[in-house]
Amino acid sequence: MFNPMLSVSKSIPEKYLQMSQEELENHIQNIKDELGDRLFMPTHHYQKDEVVQFADITGDSLELARICKENTAAEYFVFNGVHFMAETADILTSDSQDIYLPDLSAGCSMADMANITQALHGYDVLTEQFNLDILPLTYVNSTAAIKKFVGEHGGSCVTSGNAKSVVDWALKQGKVILFLPDQHLGRNTAYDLGIPLEQMAVWDPIAKELIYEGNLEDLRIVLWKGHCSVHEKFHKGHIDLARERDPEINVIVHPECEFEVVQAADYAGSTRYIIETIKNAPKGSRWLVGTEMNLVNRLKETYQDITIDSLNPLMCSCLTMNRIDLPHLAWCLDKILDGNKDNIINVDAETAKYAKESLDRMLSIT
Repeated sequence: MFNPMLSVSKSIPEKYLQMSQEELENHIQNIKDELGDRLFMPTHHYQKDEVVQFADITGDSLELARICKENTAAEYFVFNGVHFMAETADILTSDSQDIYLPDLSAGCSMADMANITQALHGYDVLTEQFNLDILPLTYVNSTAAIKKFVGEHGGSCVTSGNAKSVVDWALKQGKVILFLPDQHLGRNTAYDLGIPLEQMAVWDPIAKELIYEGNLEDLRIVLWKGHCSVHEKFHKGHIDLARERDPEINVIVHPECEFEVVQAADYAGSTRYIIETIKNAPKGSRWLVGTEMNLVNRLKETYQDITIDSLNPLMCSCLTMNRIDLPHLAWCLDKILDGNKDNIINVDAETAKYAKESLDRMLSIT
C-alpha cells in the first residue's frame, strides 16, 4: 500500500513557505514560460483555485491521463492530483517522459483501502473457499499494483463515467464480479443495471470475511469494503432536510455516495456529468451538489445565474488533494530545473504492463 510518510524524503525548504502568494505565482509562471511546451501541467477538478490557475488542462483522473498519453511533446508532466493519478499517467506515457507529483504525501484514502496483499488474499478465499469464478474490476482510484492484479486476471478498470458499460460487459462474462475498492460505486452501478441488492455481497478485507446472507448460486457481485472519505459525508438526511426547506431544490450527487443518497437524489453521475448538468441548468434554478467542496465552490463562482450550494453545508475539501499548494508546486518546478528526480512517479515495467492491460481493456469496452 502507498505510504505517503515513507515517500517524503525531506520537508519543504523554509524559503518557499516564506514567499508571498504573489512571489510564488510569479516564480511558477516564470518557470512555466521558461520550459514552454516541454512542461505540461494536468490538474484535477478537486484542486484549489490557486493551483488550478496554472493548469494546462483540468479534468477527472482518467481524462487527464488520456491527455497525457496523447501529449508526445512534453518532457515533464506535473500532475496536480494524487498518487494513483500520477501512476496512471506514468503507465500511459512513454519512458522518456517524467511524471512529477508536487507533494508525495498526496495520496488517496480510498485507494489505500485496497492493497495488493489484501486483494490477493481476498481473491484466494473467494475462489478456493467459496468456489467462486471471479472476474475483478477496479475503479481507477486504485494503486498500480491493484490495476496489475486486475489486468492479470482478465479484468478491467472503470471510471465513474463508464462504470455502467464496463460492469455490463463484466456481467455478460458469466462470472462473479469482484469490484474494488469503492463499494458504493459498485453497488450503485450494479443496481442501475438491474442487479438486486440481494445478489450483492461485501468483502471485508480487514475482518477477512464475506458478508452475504443469500445463496452463493445467486451471487453476482462482491463489493470491496472501501469508500471515498469525502463522498461518504453526504447522507439522505441532508436531502430530506433540504427538501423540507425547498421542495423545488435539485439534488445532484456523485455515485461514490452511499446507495440511499444516490436513490434519493434527482441526478447522479461522474464529475464530468455534474459539471455538464450544472452548466446546462436553467437560469434561476436551485441546486445542491454532493461532491468535493473545491469543485462546488468553483461551480458556484462560474455559474452565478443559478443557485448552487453543497449538499452538506459542513463539508470540507479533499484533504489529500489539498496538500498540493503553491509552495510545493514552486518547489517541484525548481526540482525539474535542477534535474532533481525526487518527485518523479515511476511504475516498474512489469506492474505497468499488466496495469495497462486493465486500462486498455476498459478503453476497448467503452
